Amino acid sequence: MLLVTIGAEASAKIMGHLESELVEHLTREIASLETIDPDTTSRIIEEFYSLAMAAHHMEHGGVGYARMILQKALNADEATRILQIIEGEVYKQPFAFLHRTDGDNLLTFIQDEHPQTIALILAHLQPNKGSAILAGLPQAKQLEVVSRIANMDQTNPDVIREVEQGLELRLSGIMSQSLRTVGGVESVAEMLNLADRSTEKSILEGLEDEDPDLVEQIRRLMFIFEDIMLVNDKGIQSVLKEVENDELSLALKTATPELRDKIFKNMSERAAQLIKEDMEYMGPVRVADVEGAQQKIVDVVRRLEDAGEIIISGRGGEKEMIV
Repeated sequence: MLLVTIGAEASAKIMGHLESELVEHLTREIASLETIDPDTTSRIIEEFYSLAMAAHHMEHGGVGYARMILQKALNADEATRILQIIEGEVYKQPFAFLHRTDGDNLLTFIQDEHPQTIALILAHLQPNKGSAILAGLPQAKQLEVVSRIANMDQTNPDVIREVEQGLELRLSGIMSQSLRTVGGVESVAEMLNLADRSTEKSILEGLEDEDPDLVEQIRRLMFIFEDIMLVNDKGIQSVLKEVENDELSLALKTATPELRDKIFKNMSERAAQLIKEDMEYMGPVRVADVEGAQQKIVDVVRRLEDAGEIIISGRGGEKEMIV
């Protein structure tokens, strides 16, 4: 009923993320549906919205925070019902509540636990989070924890539940007040990337006198080496005139095949062949050297764009072109 209510386009996007067996079941149910009255439609949308918001609040602020928000929006019985549905999904897997706990906080809480307890916890975490926590342990404890995980077989569910409940109780204070990272230089760069050129220029110029280091950080995040794909062919040719061959060879070492092809397409066949040979016989290079060469080329692109000599697709320059 929800999928029918939100329309075919949105439904198709949702179904694309579902298991094929579930899609089959849903398709059969949709085919058997008849007219849905407006009151039922409204209730479905409201419940779906409540469930989605509850899941979001639990993920970012814990059960207590979700309950507080829901009770402000709904009556007590409805808030409790929605929470019970979400909690049933969240707590299906042991230690599922840890997936929304910050890794640093978790490390602080468990690093003094017995190695067997730590091993049990890490075995139930996502690999990336488990790896980060493992890296933060003292070396001697790392070895013991890894050994216990490797030799872990079946564990009594009662033991898992006991460890889980104890850990959740101690973490509950932090989980209910967990902070979510918002804003930052990355957010500013992303916003300015989407702004028109005049807005971007005016904001950055306004910040320049007050905090030039911040402006440099923003600029570096706004346009990265792979974004050269957005420069038109004429612009690429202008950039290449100001770049040394050895620097270009180094910068292209980790470039995508698509970017390499775009660069080579805007060079003479002989020059492109020389660059390819340089890259082939270069051997292993330091990542820092590659990134340094790429940044120099990015600086050239930015300078030429500021001078109006090249156009970067999607950054507002197209509006200034005369056609």
